[in-house]
Amino acid sequence: MSRPNILLITSDQQHWDTIGAFQSEVHTPNLDRIAKDGTAFTRAYCPNPTCTPTRASILTGMYPSQHGAWTLGTKLMEDRRTVAQELAEAGYRTALVGKAHFQPLHGTEEYPSLEAYPVLQDLQFWRNFHGPFYGFDHVELARNHTNEAHVGQHYAIWMEEKGYPNWRDYFLEPTGTMDPSITHSWPIPEEIHYDTWIAERTGALLEEYKEQDEPFFLWSSFFDPHPDYLVPAPWDTLYNKDELTVPTVHHGEHDKNPPHFGMTQEAAPDYNHLKETGRGIHGYTSHLLPEEERKQLVATYYGMISLMDKYIGKILDRLDELGLSENTLVVFTTDHGHFFGQHGLQYKGGFHYEDLIKLPFLVRYPGHVPANKQSAAIQSLVDLAPTFLTFCGIHVPHAMTGVDQSKVWLGKEEQARDHAICEFRHEPTTIHQKTYVDQRYKITVYYRQSYGEIFDLENDPRELNNLWDDPDYTTLKLELLLRYISAELGKESMPMPRIWHA
Repeated sequence: MSRPNILLITSDQQHWDTIGAFQSEVHTPNLDRIAKDGTAFTRAYCPNPTCTPTRASILTGMYPSQHGAWTLGTKLMEDRRTVAQELAEAGYRTALVGKAHFQPLHGTEEYPSLEAYPVLQDLQFWRNFHGPFYGFDHVELARNHTNEAHVGQHYAIWMEEKGYPNWRDYFLEPTGTMDPSITHSWPIPEEIHYDTWIAERTGALLEEYKEQDEPFFLWSSFFDPHPDYLVPAPWDTLYNKDELTVPTVHHGEHDKNPPHFGMTQEAAPDYNHLKETGRGIHGYTSHLLPEEERKQLVATYYGMISLMDKYIGKILDRLDELGLSENTLVVFTTDHGHFFGQHGLQYKGGFHYEDLIKLPFLVRYPGHVPANKQSAAIQSLVDLAPTFLTFCGIHVPHAMTGVDQSKVWLGKEEQARDHAICEFRHEPTTIHQKTYVDQRYKITVYYRQSYGEIFDLENDPRELNNLWDDPDYTTLKLELLLRYISAELGKESMPMPRIWHA
């Protein structure tokens, strides 16, 4: 098998059950193409349900507790080895187009951030900067989600080049003039939506690599369907909110859960005892929304996915036109999941339900990865880096703690791991939890807390009955705790191999 090109396509905060091939209410014909031509893995997990930690794990093949970017607002240290570095040193062209989010929006003298203000919106800087960046020899970056004020970088330059010097009108203050009361329907023209930008620039790089006959690792990193819920016409009316299934909380389902679950269903919950640094914590707010708003946000969320799917299709088409598809390993996934009503929850936070930590995960490599197949083999995003390197015939660094999934993707082995671990840590001590999930069971433990969660995913796939305090499951709890401890020991990093006995 010759060394393949690698095209990694990621969305942002996409629920695992939002691919049309497997869920009829959402339309994703291009993601369906990847599923038909490749293998869909139905048990893929993130190592952390927030952006920076998981994206850094994709890049390093390490868990957040190992690479250092353990929560939002942290920085992936630039001395960490990345899959992009390994591939570049082996002769690959490496590029990232779209969202990076490896660094915080506010840097310090000790920890400066290239993705922070004021450089974030210094367009002259970005005209002259395309890398190197964490092993990528070429980057084209943006930071905002929908109409956030954090717009700038290469995306803003591209909008100006497209003939829109007034691009700020479509974004919020302080950089824009868009009315913040506008919801769901984003008046930005589709031709300068960031999906269009990512697809166009990805296609241009593919053409360059084809002309130069160079192998490549290209990460096309989309921003949607991460909230805020906004999408331009005609995608804002593609779905009728009254025709969609809108998930909701089940009466009494949080009675056996840790207290912060039930507090989400209060109008004004007080989480101050958990905010030890005074900073906000994702998910630790009221999750109550009016019914009509809950219905509309599902319609908008699906519209954002379908728009993104259109431009993923343009990337796939360009691969075909350039004759690159046969020798390109394509992986589509997301950084973490999303709540849009499941368990009465919205967005994300410290709630490790399958909705938040399980992912859509598609792999295509014609003639190598089985086509039109579904597999329940457990995957983790920390596995991407070592698996990519193995496909390219490159030694996997000892510091990478992810598992090589290449034989599983090729259909030669049933599984490469029997569990996944997901971490969530927003504060030094108070908010610190980890989840171990295997083929049947899931256990979540909390630092310095006696409460937790155990779910039987076989008999309770909707995770409505927490078994943690059930006396009939005491033995199971002990067994799962031992499995979790063993898994923690097993993922310890070994950056230096032992080369002698003394």
